[in-house]
Amino acid sequence: MATSKIKTAFFCSNCGHESAKWLGKCPSCNEWNVFVEEVILKDNNAKESWEDNGKIRKGKVVNIKEVNVHDEERIISPDTELNRVLGGGIVAGSIILAAGEPGIGKSTLFLQIGLLLKNYVVLYISGEESEQQVKMRAERLQIENDNFYLLTETTTQNIFQEIKKLKPQIVIVDSIQTIQSNLIDSSAGSVSQIRESAAEFQRFAKETNTPVFLIGHITKDGTIAGPKILEHMVDVVLQFEGDRHYAYRILRTIKNRFGSTSELGIYEMTGSGMKQVTNPSEILISQREDNLSGTAIAATVEGLRPMLIEVQALVTQSVYGTPQRTVTGFDLRRLQLLLAVLEKRGGFHFGVKDVFVNIAGGLKVEDPSIDLAVICALLSSYEDVPLPKNICFTGEVGLNGEIRAVSRIEQRIAEAEKMGFDKIIVSAYNKKGFDKNTYKIEVVTFSQVYEIYKYLF
Repeated sequence: MATSKIKTAFFCSNCGHESAKWLGKCPSCNEWNVFVEEVILKDNNAKESWEDNGKIRKGKVVNIKEVNVHDEERIISPDTELNRVLGGGIVAGSIILAAGEPGIGKSTLFLQIGLLLKNYVVLYISGEESEQQVKMRAERLQIENDNFYLLTETTTQNIFQEIKKLKPQIVIVDSIQTIQSNLIDSSAGSVSQIRESAAEFQRFAKETNTPVFLIGHITKDGTIAGPKILEHMVDVVLQFEGDRHYAYRILRTIKNRFGSTSELGIYEMTGSGMKQVTNPSEILISQREDNLSGTAIAATVEGLRPMLIEVQALVTQSVYGTPQRTVTGFDLRRLQLLLAVLEKRGGFHFGVKDVFVNIAGGLKVEDPSIDLAVICALLSSYEDVPLPKNICFTGEVGLNGEIRAVSRIEQRIAEAEKMGFDKIIVSAYNKKGFDKNTYKIEVVTFSQVYEIYKYLF
């Protein structure tokens, strides 16, 4: 009787690099003390157990001139936010990895997406929850779908046997860290198991042209759990993020082979699932009665979506030796740069002040065009003079105090006009990018920060 050949290997827990012996430093990612030993069980009889004879696409050598170029076949989901981040819909045969914090709503979102796809046979594979738990969540979503099927299984060989019987058109795996293959003799969640399980789903997706969603966990430092090669294997990497204390969630694209990586989708967590937010400007600007100092509205663009966000700043006298610099949703280094510009170019003594900056709504913004709104909010709090309610800002601030031009200025102005603002302050260097006469909103242009200070205060 033939026995299986057992092989032991060492894997880097950070990037997945494989070595025959233990190494102190990983030659791939240069991290120290990250190699772990795992036993690999080679059992070729179990390989490709999901194959259905005659329906597997075989690869062959072709000349590049003979390749037919056509648009990817996409499944248009009823979820417009998901369509946006995927670049227009779900591409047939694509493998999509979605990761996020525990309890942020990953399972709820993709269960909801699966239930909404009523014209397709959807298989939801749960390795974390029982059928009863998934059913309870589905009842809370209040979406009926006769083509939605559940499978609570963690072994890939059993999963692909069920897939062969059902022949689903979309597969959702929750989560890839709980799936294990009999080809690898190690526990679920290990580097080799994640890599092998993802590779089997990748082969299935590509050779049967079936889209596969893999839900993943993240580590304590915010990176996707498992080897780095996992992100290279998949076609799309999505990050589902948000603050637990806020109802809003953001689906952000990190990698996308079929579209832009700068898109994001916004959801609101409700008792009946994830509600799509089609107009984020309305939720990101608070409807306040009193006109308070330290608040400015910025016109920003995330991907192709213009939105208005509220920037809040608080400047107080420092009671400790070292002034505090605290930010939420904004880059701390960027704030320090803007404070240095105000101190050097404007003569404002922020060196003896505590400074706090917050982006309302729990949103994290990396767009440099909100620099101008941050500076105006800081000056408003510094002088304790409220800014006019009907004005918003967009512009990047340079080290010399100049206001630099920003991209997609027309979209920003149009969004401000749609939200009912009377004035928008932009860079004077953006004059060539738009025609003032085409807008009802008054467009005010400046080239230096001190000019805006004189204008507002």
